[in-house]
Amino acid sequence: MSHAVRPVIALLAAALFTIAPTALSPAHAATRLDDKADATKSTKAVGIGHIEIHGALSEIPHPLAWLMGSGDHATMRDMLALIKEAAEDDELSGLVIRLREATLSLTQVEELGSAIQEFRKGGKKVHLFADGYSTTELVLGSYCDEIMLQQGGGIEFPGMYMEEMYLADTMAWAGLTPQMVQVGDYKGVNEQYMRTAPSPQWEENISGLLDALYGNVRTRIKQARKLDDAKLDEAMKQCWMALGETGTRVGLIDSTFDLPALSKHLEKSYSGEIDWHNYDVAEATPKLDTSNPFSMLSKMFKEPNHSPTRDAIAIVHINGPIVDGESSEGGFLGESSVGSHTIRRALSEIEEEDLFKGVVVRIDSPGGSAIASEVIWQGITRLSETRPVWVSVGSMAASGGYYCLVAGQKVYVNPSSIVGSIGVVGGKIAMTGLYDKLKVRVHGRERGPMGGMLASSSPWTDAEQAAVRQKMQETYDLFTSRVSAGRKGIDLSKTAEGRLFAGNDAVKLKMADAVGGLNDCVRDLAKELKLVEGDYQILEFPGPRSLSEVLGDMMGPMASSPNPMAATAQNMGEHAGVGILSGTLKMLVGEKHWPAVRDHLSALMQLREQRVILTSPRAIIVK
Repeated sequence: MSHAVRPVIALLAAALFTIAPTALSPAHAATRLDDKADATKSTKAVGIGHIEIHGALSEIPHPLAWLMGSGDHATMRDMLALIKEAAEDDELSGLVIRLREATLSLTQVEELGSAIQEFRKGGKKVHLFADGYSTTELVLGSYCDEIMLQQGGGIEFPGMYMEEMYLADTMAWAGLTPQMVQVGDYKGVNEQYMRTAPSPQWEENISGLLDALYGNVRTRIKQARKLDDAKLDEAMKQCWMALGETGTRVGLIDSTFDLPALSKHLEKSYSGEIDWHNYDVAEATPKLDTSNPFSMLSKMFKEPNHSPTRDAIAIVHINGPIVDGESSEGGFLGESSVGSHTIRRALSEIEEEDLFKGVVVRIDSPGGSAIASEVIWQGITRLSETRPVWVSVGSMAASGGYYCLVAGQKVYVNPSSIVGSIGVVGGKIAMTGLYDKLKVRVHGRERGPMGGMLASSSPWTDAEQAAVRQKMQETYDLFTSRVSAGRKGIDLSKTAEGRLFAGNDAVKLKMADAVGGLNDCVRDLAKELKLVEGDYQILEFPGPRSLSEVLGDMMGPMASSPNPMAATAQNMGEHAGVGILSGTLKMLVGEKHWPAVRDHLSALMQLREQRVILTSPRAIIVK
């Protein structure tokens, strides 16, 4: 064991012995009071479940979840499993879902909504409680029987808004010469850097996408709240920013009260005393036993076992920008990337295990490297020769993400998943003018017929730019051939060239097969395989990692450096700089929208190393 790693292990072990106080939710408090009053509890007590969604829900498990539990890294599948568990509890008559600083995407709301609908099929009610409601929370509430608001809380439902920045004049002022090349008139990579306003094609592309997403929201809320278009428009006019009383009057919410009065409120609805049943992700996952230090340390350094013990379905996550090589955590902007080598290794592990009867590839990616996308496509295609491989789309499967998608045999999308961007991006930004402004003198030397292509100080010549476009056209032709082979009957004249579509429109265009979430995809695949629920396992890939592997990644270059202290200082400096940059950008766009911006920037930055990539060229932020 290296000297550099030992202090970290000691600190980690010490932290594990520290017991921190935890906040007690009103539902937890009610449960404890009920427990003390068991002897006098009314026979008319009504069982009500309680689930809390705090912060963001991640797509994939934390790599150490097998060792320490999910903790603050609850996944979407964790939350869906809790709702299902509550649905199967015969003692429950209803369920309260409390949102506590939740930052949910529209597609996550749609998947949670599907689980809520399944819960309600059993004749049980679902109640949503939040301190405030914006568009996504109101959509989630539309799947429930009752929308409850904290007294004094507000509603913000003005509609949807999207804005784009065009930087052509900024680039000229800074002395930068962007040369962004695209194959596909609707791809949009040259819009932001080389124009001052959108082209007709880009306007058609993004306005159409915004119309589809907005239409999904309106349809959902109108049906659930029994509002026609005129009433919904009036409600939005009054509740662009309003208090709960206004929201109740216009029909967007049902009731407002202080959280401690939740039990009394429900007692009126159910005509009985409330018996709380709390469902917590942390309680449903393994915990590290700190009572025996030696046993704890032994377990900490075990290798996780990720092999099935009976028939199983594998879920393979392609989550984030697609890159060549290995997946990584904490990239330039703190993002996670999806490495082609990591995914291919996971696919090979699944292929070699006969107990894996089927596979679901879960994609939430703006794309990235063209080579990595092709390598992953080949791996999925190879695996599909031995067992069914279906695809589930989260928020996005764009460009390289869609490239991977077409290798699947059946594709599920959420209504508001963003799908498509079939096109190719290439280019560079020549810095000649900026160098002149800064009085930097650059002297370049080239060898070979194409050596000058790498120069930062000068733009491409017409011949060089034509060479880039030729290579991009070859990549585009391969991309579209993969799409045509994987999506029988698709009309590329209506779907390619960089166009983007909402999930429900993608199904109509044969870009996907069905509207549904990850659970729907897994459930239907199990039925296809004649696997009985409860008799098969679900394992997620890439699999869990050992603590030593995670620590090794955290230490960066320290382990191999002859001077660990210097390497530590360098690493800290780099991380501090990245932290300041990402923190500033996050502050500008907001916590909720930062992941989308971060992943798109990371994917686009691969142009530093590759001249041709498959990525959706910008983040789509809808407010």
